[in-house]
Amino acid sequence: MTVPDNRPAAENRPAPENRPAPENAPAPDNAPAPDNAPVSEDAPPPSGAATPTPGPAVGTRAAQGRSLPAGVSAMPRVPWTAVLAFTVLACGLAWLVCLPLWLGRGLAEPAATALLPLMMVTPALAAVIVVFGMRSPRFDRARFLGLWPLRPARRVVWLLIAAWLVPPLLVGASVLVAAALGWVQLDPSFSAFAGQLERTLPPGTPLPPIGLVVFSQLAAIPLGALLNSVLAFGEELGWRGWLLPALRPLGTWPALLLSGVIWGLWHSPVILLGYNFGRTDLTGVLFMIGGCVAWGVLFGWLRLRSGSVWPAVVAHGALNAAGGTVLLFAATVPDLALAGPLGVAGWIVAAAVALVLLLTGQFRVQPPLAGPRPQGPPRTLDAPPTPAVG
Repeated sequence: MTVPDNRPAAENRPAPENRPAPENAPAPDNAPAPDNAPVSEDAPPPSGAATPTPGPAVGTRAAQGRSLPAGVSAMPRVPWTAVLAFTVLACGLAWLVCLPLWLGRGLAEPAATALLPLMMVTPALAAVIVVFGMRSPRFDRARFLGLWPLRPARRVVWLLIAAWLVPPLLVGASVLVAAALGWVQLDPSFSAFAGQLERTLPPGTPLPPIGLVVFSQLAAIPLGALLNSVLAFGEELGWRGWLLPALRPLGTWPALLLSGVIWGLWHSPVILLGYNFGRTDLTGVLFMIGGCVAWGVLFGWLRLRSGSVWPAVVAHGALNAAGGTVLLFAATVPDLALAGPLGVAGWIVAAAVALVLLLTGQFRVQPPLAGPRPQGPPRTLDAPPTPAVG
């Protein structure tokens, strides 16, 4: 008696030939997808495969990889709460430092020589509070502030040299502009300056050759620029170190102009006491805002073009060192709101330089203001694969 075969009939059939499957035949679940197969964002993952982790949104730190687009801040949008906090802190601390001057004899108060340099530190203190207290930004803080790294090194070095030497030349140009417009009368014999110097000396003290004094004053400007940079760092860490990059998402020019306005308003406690312009009303503040906007564009360009805050620090120190140049050559004390480097003559010179930079495309060339830490970013659909090393 023959035992019937209970196996399925398919097993007794001969093996099929290795014929190619039709193009529209569905692939089995466990078949590997070809390398060039398109990937759909909405397609479910294959069975048995690990569920992928959702990638970061475009524009976030991880999606941008190891570097950000040139000239773009690490912040995708302006942190207005932090900007407001920084502005209130910087201005509030400045008023607090100057309070003894307001309660005393103003700029004639003996403490003014110590309080004015102390006031210059308040923007840096405000920046430190916002960076570490409000965590703005949350990463790459040294690079965001422009403190480090100093690269590209050659560009930073050349801009440092320009920041050191060019502002005194621009101040000299503003003296010529003021003279051409009739805002100051030049005195080649320096007799007016000699009279001012004689009043500062003890009675009976012989006056040194005035030409030698003027030459020594001018020759000391480069050294004075470096010494003034120490105090200028307190301001620049706040204005061009933190505030300008924080406002950078608005665009280059809105960020430059708005940061300049805030910088000018910050000077109000001393401007209203007659500092710089001898005006104790709102017009003095307005002139200071104009000067800070004009020079702030140039300092801001140094910051954005170099990616570093140090050229702006040196340029600020150089401006402070050369600021009194017009008084050396003036026959009488001029109206510094017109003839001074922060006055209208200085605005004209700074605007001319800014126009040249604009027409030559210098504002379009900006390195990243900050970037992510050197770590491998998660793979995204729009990001090319990172090549393996070794």
